[in-house]
Amino acid sequence: MVNAPPNRDRRAREREPVTAAALGTTKLNPFGDLHTMQHLAARLARGMRPVWEGLLRQEVRSFAEPLSVQRFADYRVERGDALTGWLPLAMTPNGAQAWCVFDGRFVLELLDLFFGGSGAAPAQLPTEFSPAADAMVARLGTMIAGPLGAAWEPLTRVAFAPGKPEQAADIDGDDAVIVTRLGLATGERPSFVDILYPVAALKPHGASLTGKVLDKAEPDPVWRTNLARATMAVRFPVRSVLAEPVVSLSLLMDLKAGDVIPITIAPDVPVMVGRDRLGCGTVGTANGRAAIRLTSLAQPDEGFQA
Repeated sequence: MVNAPPNRDRRAREREPVTAAALGTTKLNPFGDLHTMQHLAARLARGMRPVWEGLLRQEVRSFAEPLSVQRFADYRVERGDALTGWLPLAMTPNGAQAWCVFDGRFVLELLDLFFGGSGAAPAQLPTEFSPAADAMVARLGTMIAGPLGAAWEPLTRVAFAPGKPEQAADIDGDDAVIVTRLGLATGERPSFVDILYPVAALKPHGASLTGKVLDKAEPDPVWRTNLARATMAVRFPVRSVLAEPVVSLSLLMDLKAGDVIPITIAPDVPVMVGRDRLGCGTVGTANGRAAIRLTSLAQPDEGFQA
C-alpha cells in the first residue's frame, strides 16, 4: 500500500544456514541386519572344516567372523600392500561375481605342505605369486566352491565356479561389498579367508536375504514329492535260506547227478534284505506259488544296522 510503512529490504532478511547435501549417495547395506548372511557364513565355516583339515593334515578349528559392509576402497586400504590372492567366483544363474581373497602367507604355507614341507612360508614374502602359488589359489577356490554352494542351498540355489587368479578384484572402489571372513586355527595364530559379495550382485536375492531364519526355509514341494516317489521306487533283493545242511568233504567229493541231499526246514526261516535280517516266516504256498508268510519282524538292534 502507498501509506504502509516501508518493509526491510528482502536482501537484508536473516536466512537459514545452508547445509551441504551429498548428491547421488546410496545406502551401503540395503539388506537390513544381515542375520541370514551371518547364519550362512556359520554354515560355510562348518562345511569347510574337513577341507582345511585335509589340507593342513591336522585338526582345525573353523569359525566365521562377524560380517561387515564397507566400500571396496576402504577394504583395500585395510588389507594394505601385503601379498594377496584374488580369485573370482562366478555366481549362477544370475551371472554375478563374488571374490575369494587369500592371505599370501597362508597360500605359501599350503604350497609348502603340498610339496612335502612343514608348512613354513618364507620370512620375506615375494611381491607376486609364482605359477605354482597361482595354481594353489585356483585349487583352493575349487575346494571352497562346493561347500559355499551347499551353504547357500537352504536360502537359494546358487552355484559358484572359480575363475583364474587375478592381481586384484575387478570392483569399483565406491561399490559396497559384504565381507564374509572365515577363520581357521591350529594354534595361536589363526588364518583368514575373505569372501566378498558386491551388494549389487546380491540384489536378485534380496527377498531371501531379508528373511528371519535360514533354517526355516521350506523345501520345494515338487522337489520333495519327486524325491519321495523316487525313494519309494528303489528295489531291494529279498531272500530266504530254507536250509543249510552240513556234509563231510568225502560226501561232497562222491556226489553225482541224481544224488539226494536231505534237508530239514525249520518252522521259522529267516528272511533277509541284502545282508540285514528283516524277520522270520513260515514256508507255504500262495496263488499256486511257493511263498513265505512273515511271522515276526526283527528289531532295529537285531536286524537292520543303524
